[in-house]
Amino acid sequence: MRWWKTVGLAGLVGVAATGVVVVRQERRRRAYTPDEVREKLHARLDATRPESGEDQPG
Repeated sequence: MRWWKTVGLAGLVGVAATGVVVVRQERRRRAYTPDEVREKLHARLDATRPESGEDQPG
């Protein structure tokens, strides 16, 4: 009955490997363009700037 354990373990490894492949493909599909990244960073920077002009560089 040991071969059943081997088959079951191989099945679990196959499912895990498939999950890894699916996650990688999903990350590539949802990858942002450089313009989107720039827009998000600018929006985040604007949100963190203080309201008064005391600590702004320049």
